[in-house]
This record gives sequence, structure tokens and C-alpha cells, in this order.
Amino acid sequence: MRILRLLPALLAPLVLAACVTAPPARDYSGFRAADPHSIAIVPAVNRSLEVTAADYYLSTITVPLAERGYYVFPVHLVKRVMEDDGLSDADLVHSAPVETVAGLFGADAVLYVAIETWESNYAVFTTTTRVTIAYELKDGETGETLWDDREQVVYQPQASGGGLAGLIAQAVVAAIERAAPNYMPLARQANAMAVYRAGQGLPAGPYASKYNQDADVFPSGQKISKAEPAADAAKTEPSTDATPAPVAQ
Repeated sequence: MRILRLLPALLAPLVLAACVTAPPARDYSGFRAADPHSIAIVPAVNRSLEVTAADYYLSTITVPLAERGYYVFPVHLVKRVMEDDGLSDADLVHSAPVETVAGLFGADAVLYVAIETWESNYAVFTTTTRVTIAYELKDGETGETLWDDREQVVYQPQASGGGLAGLIAQAVVAAIERAAPNYMPLARQANAMAVYRAGQGLPAGPYASKYNQDADVFPSGQKISKAEPAADAAKTEPSTDATPAPVAQ
């Protein structure tokens, strides 16, 4: 009888999980048609209160794109060229015609990033660090959006142990996180979730072995002649089968 009384509580999480709907499937027709080989990453727009967020973030985004199989222009070179061309402000860069920005480098596509949240909230016994990033990849010739995404990652350090000692340890851990927030791992995790997620991220680029062979995971209205099942498409970690183009920062 006790088990029967506990049954609703045990089933509740399963019911809630069943109600969670998967993100709608993307249509990669436009992406496949544009077939970008090279990507220029422009300085990120910083909407957070942390003034250094954009500069720190730029060091995290190049690697996942290169590992996915795209040539990525060195981010600091891109920033310097745009500054020399009078585009020193990130908001100004994001409002400039995509064709103009892409033309400076001969890039097939331009990635625009907006940092919406880059904060750490302290409350004595806990500190919550949060990073929210929005992505938009645009065609360098037409300015059309080829892909976009938005990711939020939250980190809340926990100390083990109970009683007074546990509370003191938790307060110390929270204070350490508040003094030096763990932003960079969160940014890298957000990038990985955005770029590698099966059916939602970026298809394999021209420098990856699965180029044009993942149409079943990243579907479109076009028929890809070389489409084959992708064995590790469900992974969210960087694929080891990619041959990234050389990049520098």
C-alpha cells in the first residue's frame, strides 16, 4: 500500500519529462544552397554589464567552428581590419551591410554574436554564474540568415558536507566563485551546444570528412547526392573526424 501511495510522486517526473517537446526541426535548405566554406567572426555585441565580456568571449568561438570543418578568419585580425576601416564599434559592425563586412575578407559567411548575459549573482551561501549567447550566421553575398541559435548555461558550485562545517564550506565556495566567476568554461559549453548539437547546430563543413554526408541529421528540401547516415551525429562534443583549417588568434 505504501508503494501505491508513492506511485503518483514517482511518476510525476516522468509525466513532466514526456510533456517537454523537442525543438522544431530546422530546414537547412538555405544553408545547403549557400554552402559556406569560410566564416568571418565579427566582434560580439555586449549587452551584459561586464565590460570585458566581448573581448574574452572572442577567444572561445574559433575552435568549435574550425573543428566543425570551416575555415575561420583569425578573430583578432578581423577586428583590427574593421577598426582600420572605421568599424571599431561592435554595434556599428552589426548594423553595417553584411556584404560590406564579408567583402573585407572575401568570407562566404559572417557570424554575429550577442552576449545577452554574462553575470555572477552572489547570495552568501551560493553564487550563480550565468552566460547567455545569441548566434546568427549570415550569407556574405545575400545577407540572408543561414543559421541562428541562442544558448544559456548556468553554473552554481556546490560544497560537500553537512551541518555548520558544510555551511561554512558552501559560503567559501560561493565567495571564491563570486571573486573569480567561471565565465570561460560556460562560454565554451554554450558554443559547443550551439555548434555541435545534432539537427540544430551546423552541418559538417568542407574541411570535415562528413561534408555533405549528414543530410539525415541536418535535413533540407534539397537532395544531397552523397548523403549517408552520420554515426556520431548525436554527440554534442567536438567530432574527432573533422580536419579543421588552420586558424590563428
